[in-house]
Amino acid sequence: MNARKIIIDTDPGQDDAVAILLALASPQELELLGITCVAGNVPLPLTTRNARIICELAGKPETRIFAGCDAPLERKLVTAEHVHGKTGLDGPVLPEPTMPLQAQHGVEFIIETLRAEPSGTVTLCPLGPLTNIASALQKAPDIAPRIAEIVLMGGAYFEVGNITPAAEFNIYVDPQAADIVFKSGAPLTVMPLDVTHKALVTQERNDAFRALGTPVGVAVAEMTEFFERYDREKYGSPGAPLHDPCVTAYLLQPDLFTGRHINVAVETHSELTLGMTVADWWRVTDRAPNATFMGDINAEGFFALLTERLARL
Repeated sequence: MNARKIIIDTDPGQDDAVAILLALASPQELELLGITCVAGNVPLPLTTRNARIICELAGKPETRIFAGCDAPLERKLVTAEHVHGKTGLDGPVLPEPTMPLQAQHGVEFIIETLRAEPSGTVTLCPLGPLTNIASALQKAPDIAPRIAEIVLMGGAYFEVGNITPAAEFNIYVDPQAADIVFKSGAPLTVMPLDVTHKALVTQERNDAFRALGTPVGVAVAEMTEFFERYDREKYGSPGAPLHDPCVTAYLLQPDLFTGRHINVAVETHSELTLGMTVADWWRVTDRAPNATFMGDINAEGFFALLTERLARL
């Protein structure tokens, strides 16, 4: 079986880092064509730095990394240092990267790749705000029908918001971009907070990462220990949710997740609910379904997959 061609679009972020490591550990199933970075958890200079640090940690310095958009389409950038620390990757002490950034802009790379590869063979995997993906769709509308699938982490329905009472962070940072992506007609699979808040790094699961005894295993344990302090205090949960690795895990083992094909709309105007993903979970409207919105995860299977794959790096 040929490996699935993917582009990861990301704003690392400790959980983004784990999602990237899971992809890099799975070359038989996933061919990572490149990583495009976007401003989100931290500003763009830090997200591009962090992506390179992670690839070097994994022993994959040949990975192509591109800088994308440094601000949302229409709004000022909102960041999340209060969760991820001032670098976005606080926790482990890792060396500064030496691998280069590619000269090409990330949006241009997305467009060029989707035009060059056979139609329906490239999956986009956004782990942060959707600015790069929306910008590519705006600049090159012809790429939309060429996308195999967009598998993204973002939004919420039953869990509502984590950055405002109504909105999840990635969608809130650039709701206009999210609106473009959800209206694009490309096949969408969404990993909302409803799923990711069930993928909790308990002490036992973190001990399993550390017990790998490798630089990757120890770094992942230190990353999750750092950012779980915020979620433990906020939610009273037994550990931190690993949001973004749900995207990569879905590509590797989709049967870990269950959801519904429904309509999902993004609120772009209301001051009260800006960035809310209005998911018609109960199918009470006549709006056409546009996304597979996941609702549950086999957490034990997810962490078994993650630990087994990280052991390969």
